[in-house]
Amino acid sequence: MKVAVYPGSFDPVTYGHLDIIQRASEMFDKVIVAVMCNSAKTPLFTLDERVKMLKESIGNLNNVEIKSFDGLLIDYCKDQGIHIIVRGLRAITDFEYELQIAQVNRELSHNQVDTVFLTTNIKYSYLSSSVVKEIASYNGDITPCVPKNVEDALYQKYGLR
Repeated sequence: MKVAVYPGSFDPVTYGHLDIIQRASEMFDKVIVAVMCNSAKTPLFTLDERVKMLKESIGNLNNVEIKSFDGLLIDYCKDQGIHIIVRGLRAITDFEYELQIAQVNRELSHNQVDTVFLTTNIKYSYLSSSVVKEIASYNGDITPCVPKNVEDALYQKYGLR
């Protein structure tokens, strides 16, 4: 069985993330969406809130599981017996960073883990969780960016609507 992990902070999940999840679910027998605690970021949503939003957003993808983890991704992969990491790319600037991380993960795993890059659907190439939060914080329209449950959660966090 081919199992892949799609890691991220998903703070919040966007249609760009969901596009990658959908496409990865068609490529692999099982996809684990791993919501991570990132010590370098201060999330708007708690880990539990992010997991809940993802579970509500993925719909009927039977081969997708939402889990959370803390620590190094490569340790998570080893613990779970995963050999494939899925990452999305929006632009060339993403590639430089993601390539470096992929090479580090491959080295740390002693060549046991590979990274598969999926280019984001062009209609979502402008999306990032940071952009969505910025728009929402000014009460802007985020309906083209996120599912309704995420939209509601964002406006609630900012005390809007």
